[in-house]
Amino acid sequence: MFRRFEWMIAGRYLRARRSDGFISVIAGFSLVGIALGVMTLIIVMAVMNGFREELLSRIIGFNGHLIVQGYAGRLSDYDEITERVRALPFVVRAAPVIEGQVLATAHNRSDGAFVRALRPEDLVTLKAIADNIVAGSLADFGDDNVIVVGTRFAASYGLGIGDEVTLLSPKGAATPFGVVPRAVTYRIVATFEVGEYTYDSSFIFMPLERAQSYFRYGDQVAGIEIFLTDPEIVRDVAPQVAAAVQVPARLVSWEQINPALFSALKVERNVMFLILTLIILVAAFNIISSLIMLVKDKGHDIAILRTMGARRSSIMRIFFLVGASVGVLGTLIGFVLGLLFCLNIQSIQHGLERLIGTELWSPELRFLTEIPARMDNFEVLAVVLMALALSFLATLFPAWRAARLDPVEALRYE
Repeated sequence: MFRRFEWMIAGRYLRARRSDGFISVIAGFSLVGIALGVMTLIIVMAVMNGFREELLSRIIGFNGHLIVQGYAGRLSDYDEITERVRALPFVVRAAPVIEGQVLATAHNRSDGAFVRALRPEDLVTLKAIADNIVAGSLADFGDDNVIVVGTRFAASYGLGIGDEVTLLSPKGAATPFGVVPRAVTYRIVATFEVGEYTYDSSFIFMPLERAQSYFRYGDQVAGIEIFLTDPEIVRDVAPQVAAAVQVPARLVSWEQINPALFSALKVERNVMFLILTLIILVAAFNIISSLIMLVKDKGHDIAILRTMGARRSSIMRIFFLVGASVGVLGTLIGFVLGLLFCLNIQSIQHGLERLIGTELWSPELRFLTEIPARMDNFEVLAVVLMALALSFLATLFPAWRAARLDPVEALRYE
């Protein structure tokens, strides 16, 4: 497609000479701009994907894909309902659960916490917890007055395995002087770390039977959490789950639990893509300006090539090669830098934190303990193709203008 002399002349134009210094500077900025745009787009899209994936896996893995709740906040005959739901082919796991807020007190420190109660056999099958036990064991979870807490919760109170913490529930006993909070002391038998700040710092797991007594649920539970084969099918299977429940109940999906969070992530991801694409677009306009200036500067050369028999198509291909080379090289550099950054993002974060002495990623503000990065091959390919397409389009007009240059007029003004 491209002849040897076309490659040779394009290569000479790409090599900066003293007379072409200003033009080469613009071309260099174009290359840097495209590289930065591609690199930034790959990094941002990877972090946004990782952030959504990590939040989704932790929130869903912690709370279930679908929750059956009683209209009055309590559900009776939960064992029968659980068995009917478990029989559905798309249900992986179903377990009764009780949830409640408490005030945790230990070592002269008090703070709010959230209790989730499960049967010992159900907690063992909850992979988000069972696969992330840091200390202790779930084998003792069935004993009386025992709990499992997050690592950050234990660290904030200065607690370890075997230490005790007092939980105060606002749902206490009614007396003539008002409701007296119920206070019970529990022993820690295990600590977990799922990597999500809220869960690790404020969630407490308690045996279901103890929670029924502590929160005065009697022989009832707050609901039944259900895990499906795929969280994305929750809307399709909700009618079948409701039919299996067979009692008046409310179904709450994972999408309804955190609707604002996931909607905001989706909007932010799309907006960031559009904004960062402008970097590549600006670099493409720099290619146009540098090529136009190059065409104007090389008018005499173009005229000589035409008089020697070079066709207009050859002239067009020469300047297309010049601009396309800048775009391809910039895209390749941006792709490699973005790939390396995503693969080493944790090391880069820790290195920068040590260098400037400031925490760049605060788990308290960003939910996750580490910066996630998940590259999607399709998105990376789309970014690379978009950068190449903009670069190629940017070369068409200057190359066409060079091909249309009249050699007589070019030589007349030399």
